[in-house]
Amino acid sequence: MALPQQDPDAGKEFMGLIVAANPLGQMIFSPIFGWWGNKLGTIRLPLLLSLALFTVASGMYSSLELRPPDVKYWMLASRFLIGVSSANIALCRSYLSAATRISERTHAVSMVSLAQVLGFIIGPTLQAAVTPLGAEGHVWLWGKMHFNMYTGSGWINVIMSMCNFVMFLPGVFEEHKIAAREVMVMQGGTSERDTWKGIKPSYLSAWTLIVAFFVLVFNFVLLETLGTSLTMDMFAWSNEQALWNMGIMMTTAAIVSLVTFVMIEPMCKLFAERYVLIWGGFSLMVMGRVLFLPWGPDPPKVALAFNASLNLSYEDPFYLGCPATQEWCAVIPAVTLTQFIIGFALTSVGYPIGVTLIQTIFSKVLGPRPQGVWMGWMTGSGCLSRVLGPVFVGSIYTRLGTYWTFGVTSFMMLVAMIALQCGNRLLIPPTFDKPAPVELQELSKLNGTQIEDNSPDESLISEKHTEPT
Repeated sequence: MALPQQDPDAGKEFMGLIVAANPLGQMIFSPIFGWWGNKLGTIRLPLLLSLALFTVASGMYSSLELRPPDVKYWMLASRFLIGVSSANIALCRSYLSAATRISERTHAVSMVSLAQVLGFIIGPTLQAAVTPLGAEGHVWLWGKMHFNMYTGSGWINVIMSMCNFVMFLPGVFEEHKIAAREVMVMQGGTSERDTWKGIKPSYLSAWTLIVAFFVLVFNFVLLETLGTSLTMDMFAWSNEQALWNMGIMMTTAAIVSLVTFVMIEPMCKLFAERYVLIWGGFSLMVMGRVLFLPWGPDPPKVALAFNASLNLSYEDPFYLGCPATQEWCAVIPAVTLTQFIIGFALTSVGYPIGVTLIQTIFSKVLGPRPQGVWMGWMTGSGCLSRVLGPVFVGSIYTRLGTYWTFGVTSFMMLVAMIALQCGNRLLIPPTFDKPAPVELQELSKLNGTQIEDNSPDESLISEKHTEPT
């Protein structure tokens, strides 16, 4: 949705608030949804309610073409509600930890992280697909439904959300939680609850990973918040050109990310997960940020300030380029297209590795306990970075320029990487004492049953579970 067309008085800073509203809602409600799931002992009801809210909020966002009074505030409200509904990711992450064995965790988390990252990447791709519809597009339902380049993605979200709702209905989706039972059998216990209550997680390790997750997502979110604006400022692309070109780049990044996610598990069989996280994820992100520092020989083209009396559109070449209101545009060298593409490519590899392994190690560090609230805090830290990202863009990028923007973020990533390396022993998941070497073979068959014998079934015990160090 192009806010300037809906409300010309809404500037780049209000657009930053629009972008921040989504993660703000998600940040506030992620721990709440996680606690709710733990309390109920099921994720179905919270998921269904959140999906229903997402459907309504997406429909509201897509109906802004009807131009209600104070349209920018309606956009703000719809984005906030979409964020609230997206807090269900904390439920999904906690369920994933409960429904997988330790040996399956890395692969399972990588697949879920793939789905989430592909959502971020394919979103702009969908936007590029509906861009040819133009601003006019199609008008249906007696003028009440506008399907064009600005609303098309929103209506597609409505359809996909309704499909997701059906997938979580009773009889379609069944919950199976086995993590606590696995550890109970490994330790020779008789009660799942007593087993996880007797295991104390390392809170220092957990909070270290939460902070690392914040830094990682904060750097990635710059592409979500700043990507299109940066290309328009540096390369004098029109809004339509920027959406189209970024869509192509995002599609390519989706393919790169897909290959990266598939390679994570094999890499973790060769090297310890914490080293793959530090030297595979964070190091590439550091290089990607450094490459965004301006290397161009000349400043970018400076655009003229919009003048309504000239009867020229926003897309006129006179208005394309770095806005004159950003004083640094006239003195700081431009970011070249080559370095932008290379930095973007490194981020497309580093971020999937980092986000997957942080979540994997985090779930292992916490042990078999219900993780709804903790996953809520993890999700909330990522959301906080997405709240601060637009504020950072408004206060640093628009006022001080690219040197400060990417200098600060490069420094953040480098410090986080060094801290993780220095404290890498904190990233080693705990091992569980067990009376005999074990690996669960038929654990899934026990779902929904109660172990009554005081000793674990020896048919479940076959080989020792080990973690790379």
